Amino acid sequence: MTRAQRWTAADLPDLSGTTFVVTGASSGLGAVTARELARAGGHVVLAVRSVIRGQRLAATLPGSTEVRRLDLADLSSIRAFASDWEGPLDVLVNNAGVMATPHAVTVDGFETQFATNHLGPFALTNLLLPSITDRVVTVASNAHRASGVDINFEDIQSESSYNPWRAYQQSKLANLLFTRELQRRLTKSGSSVTAHAVHPGYAATNLQGQTAHRTQRLLLALTNRLFAQSDTMGALPSLYAATQPLPGGSYTGPGGRGELRGHPAPARMSPYALDEYRARKLWAISEKLTSVNFADIPP
Repeated sequence: MTRAQRWTAADLPDLSGTTFVVTGASSGLGAVTARELARAGGHVVLAVRSVIRGQRLAATLPGSTEVRRLDLADLSSIRAFASDWEGPLDVLVNNAGVMATPHAVTVDGFETQFATNHLGPFALTNLLLPSITDRVVTVASNAHRASGVDINFEDIQSESSYNPWRAYQQSKLANLLFTRELQRRLTKSGSSVTAHAVHPGYAATNLQGQTAHRTQRLLLALTNRLFAQSDTMGALPSLYAATQPLPGGSYTGPGGRGELRGHPAPARMSPYALDEYRARKLWAISEKLTSVNFADIPP
């Protein structure tokens, strides 16, 4: 690889005067993303469920940071966060997520993975969109390309049957469909704001500790130690997409074999993720469930 192909956080530009919101920034990829954006001079808002944990981390970070409470599994929390926002927001990084958790429903009655990974970022993005000046970055997963993964529109919240991994994979496909439909709407409205998706490859994070079965958690912990790249490497696609010139609708992941490891490079989407009909249908359902619509934004 040439130097241009081996982009790292050391290549971040001077981000002075730029404001970022990073959801789920108290640990894992979100913490690394927040740290590096702040190190490069950006003002970083850590949007987290636990303010105490967020403040502990913020105290260790370089540069300008602040902590605000946000629970993506609670629409009232999302609305409160958005209504309290004042001034321009350059970049929103939809990083927070859960993976293969036991079946549960949120306070709003939504299946937890679908709510946290898709409906929450969907609502937050649209509510903040009038303030966003540059771009939206949403963290998806190459798990969306697993065999047979599609949006089950007949049982989108897994009410008839629940498989924790299938629910996770569906939510990550939803991230990509959301990004592409958001970009289509932004382009149609004449906005200069762009939408991007990323995935971290196989990175060692705290997500693996949330899985439903103890045996799976132990196995994932072992494979993390043997095969996973670091959370620092896993955050590179997010940092790249948040700061580098990219076309709207881009998808970035690790450039190594199988997109599991490596430096940022264009990533592959499944045919379902590229389907405009699915994207529009999912958007309509998401608007109905959250009562949040695409914002009227200035071009």
